[in-house]
Amino acid sequence: MFGGFLGRFDLPHWRIVNIRLTLVLGGARSGKSRYAEALVTAQPPPWIYVATGEALDAEMAQRIAAHRARRQSGWTTVEAPRALAARLAEHAAMPVLVDCLTLWLSNLMMADAAIEDEIARLLAVLGQARAPVMMVANEVGSGIVPDNALARRFRDLQGTLNQRIAAQADRVVLMVAGLPLVLKGSA
Repeated sequence: MFGGFLGRFDLPHWRIVNIRLTLVLGGARSGKSRYAEALVTAQPPPWIYVATGEALDAEMAQRIAAHRARRQSGWTTVEAPRALAARLAEHAAMPVLVDCLTLWLSNLMMADAAIEDEIARLLAVLGQARAPVMMVANEVGSGIVPDNALARRFRDLQGTLNQRIAAQADRVVLMVAGLPLVLKGSA
């Protein structure tokens, strides 16, 4: 049972048997992280929380602290601001939540990394996962066209990344106003 200001998600029917990869998409404050956490905790612990965010300012540090505070015992947090595929490979036998692909992509961009190579490594590791993996990502293509080249490149790369993960996923859920809309797979 998941509770909070967004309401409750009764998830006994979400027991994951044949669903290896779930992508949870949504806009800012849509409830995607909370929902993905509920999906993971429907599995027996231990659970791995792969955090891609870095506390580069006070506001981000507060967001990270809030995420950590709401997680119950049973979680192990693994930091992966850029080496996401490697961290996932290390934990392929346990239920994993990656929060989030959007921050991971922006970290890669800011590090001038070989983004296509990193995405290819990630997709390969996801194909070998032995336990359920939930991935959270922002849906960034529904807003206005950004006014600068870097922001447009980010929007385009995020849209492409979301499409590639969704193509490999067994289930894709879009969160809107705290409500899960299943786009692919079954509830």
